Amino acid sequence: MEWTLNAVNGSSRILAGEKLDNLDLHLPDTRAVIVTDPEIRRLHGHRFPEWEIIEIGRGEAIKTLSTLEDVLRAFVRMELDRSCFVVGIGGGIVGDIAGLAAATYMRGMEFGLVPTTLLAQADAGLGGKTGINFQGFKNLIGVFRQPRFVLCDAALLSTLPREEVLCGLAEIVKHGAIKDPALFDFLENHRNDLLSLDRAALEHVVEQSLRIKSEIVGIDALERGERRLLNFGHTLGHAVESLFGLRHGEAVAAGMAAAGRISVRKNVLAAADLERLTSLLRDIGLPDGLPASADALSLSRAVRSDKKRRGDAVDFVLLEGIGKALVSRLAYTELEGHINDLCKRG
Repeated sequence: MEWTLNAVNGSSRILAGEKLDNLDLHLPDTRAVIVTDPEIRRLHGHRFPEWEIIEIGRGEAIKTLSTLEDVLRAFVRMELDRSCFVVGIGGGIVGDIAGLAAATYMRGMEFGLVPTTLLAQADAGLGGKTGINFQGFKNLIGVFRQPRFVLCDAALLSTLPREEVLCGLAEIVKHGAIKDPALFDFLENHRNDLLSLDRAALEHVVEQSLRIKSEIVGIDALERGERRLLNFGHTLGHAVESLFGLRHGEAVAAGMAAAGRISVRKNVLAAADLERLTSLLRDIGLPDGLPASADALSLSRAVRSDKKRRGDAVDFVLLEGIGKALVSRLAYTELEGHINDLCKRG
């Protein structure tokens, strides 16, 4: 399937179900370079076009100014110019680094993405966000810039370890929870197929997630309104991720469960819908609440560094029901009260 995401800051061709082997068919007639990591190159490099390759490391710890500088130095060494094209082949970290490097080098080169993880195919690879971490804060430095294309080849998912599959499923659960009851139902009924990497099931949930996110980003590319719904679970999730070293999807799952409980406390979500959410997370193998060792003070401090902060309040996504969410401006004092209660309950 193919469609175009048209946003205020550019357009992206979404190539769902396309093959990595056809990558060169989707590039302009210009010089291209690949940014990837050693493991992706080892597993899939035989399918890459014969272009120059820049390797970066793996893991959240390399998502830094230093890595960005390494890539920019490679661009200079290769004598790239603004007519050149950058392709990031890898997970969300490769996409962030490749996209930000392309967006900033010589004030901007075009780039495309080939996400290789379920999380990146269903969520992180689409939407035009690029970013690196800075001084312990997640994605503090970055820009909005749409890739020319996002190519999602389900065959790339066959080599994923289980924990990476779970991380991707967390973001897919998020999409169903905030926008699509039918997707949420599918996840409940086909979780075993997804965990066993059934190709048809994976292609279905990836395509549905991409369509949901395409619709939202097309309305609000710069996250000033509708796109904020995609942050469901992320305010507390980012805090958990930074404090406890959980994988992004695991932390988002914990954040969604916590946000769901806050939604019930604020009388906007029925307890039965919260149970559906937490049961699905638990059945998939994801956290259904905050870590047992979480303390309210540390979480509250971490939340205060969130990019969604607005003075003494934060834009917090609440769930109204399965498939429906809203953004609520919560004062930090109120949010800290909820965090205290959640930490006491465990």
